[in-house]
Amino acid sequence: MKKLRIGIIGCGRISVVYKEVFKKCSDQIEVAFAVDKVLDRAKTFATDFEDCSYSDKLEDLLEEKLDIVHICTPHFLHKEQILQCLDKGINVLTEKPLAITMEDADIIIDAANKSDKKFGVIFQNRYIEGVVKAKQLIDSGEMGKVLGAWSSLTWWRPPSYYECDWKGSWEKEGGGVLIDQAIHSIDLVQYLVGSKVEWIQGQIDNRVLKSVEVEDVASAAIGFESGCIYSLFATNYYTKSAPIQIEIMCEKGIINIKGFDVTIEKDGETSTIKHNDKIEFEGKGYWGIYHYHQIKEFYDNVIKDTPVKVTGCEGRKALEIVLGVYKSAKESQKIEVNK
Repeated sequence: MKKLRIGIIGCGRISVVYKEVFKKCSDQIEVAFAVDKVLDRAKTFATDFEDCSYSDKLEDLLEEKLDIVHICTPHFLHKEQILQCLDKGINVLTEKPLAITMEDADIIIDAANKSDKKFGVIFQNRYIEGVVKAKQLIDSGEMGKVLGAWSSLTWWRPPSYYECDWKGSWEKEGGGVLIDQAIHSIDLVQYLVGSKVEWIQGQIDNRVLKSVEVEDVASAAIGFESGCIYSLFATNYYTKSAPIQIEIMCEKGIINIKGFDVTIEKDGETSTIKHNDKIEFEGKGYWGIYHYHQIKEFYDNVIKDTPVKVTGCEGRKALEIVLGVYKSAKESQKIEVNK
């Protein structure tokens, strides 16, 4: 079988995970091109793969015959890079967030729908074994109605984390702890609840990380059409990056997520589904191994022409909540969604 030709745009912090995935998927793919605005970063990435070219110009990548491009660049660049790749007839898998405005998100989704290419958004935590099981139980009705949910993210990002030309900026990052870190737990909650958001009332503040203009803490009450109310809290000025915690309260039981482990209480019995630690990755522990599962699935989607699970429309859902919290906070009022 002919191998997929892969390109990557953005060889910064998250690229270490992609490098690991690419090596583990070498039976399916060949890494053909790497792009980064810092040429040495692109070169360093490319040297780990045979016959991989590199450049600091996106235009050079677009001249290549590629099957898939991975977009791992700053948030504000996603829209144009996605559109350019789709226009060249390349399948695209982008890191979150889909975009930094709903208008741009909808433009991307429209372009992807009009193309004959596969398009997906990375939300790797949906692939955690316990999350997969919890979703099956909720959707089958075995847990009963979802009554409520909460999530807590207490992480630490030092000032040095923001020493680059885009993080910590409303214009380029699109926000702070919500759009960069908490968007993953927000996505998991809305995914498990499985209902449209009806209203949002949120607050944001910058209390500790005064070197940036975006929020370092946020909280919100989020109402779903199903009646479920979601209590959200996130900060990145805690003393360490503690495991994310999520609880989904249902009529017939409770689902608790702590880090990558999921505990399900149902019918008086409690079971914990541990994450798969057989695949080891370099890099930050909070990335986990689940990029591998989502990316490998995307390759299968392209090879077998099967539907992508985490589409642009799926990626839009968490973004809508994030931007809704920002809007509510800036207007100091509860806002209606999907009206």
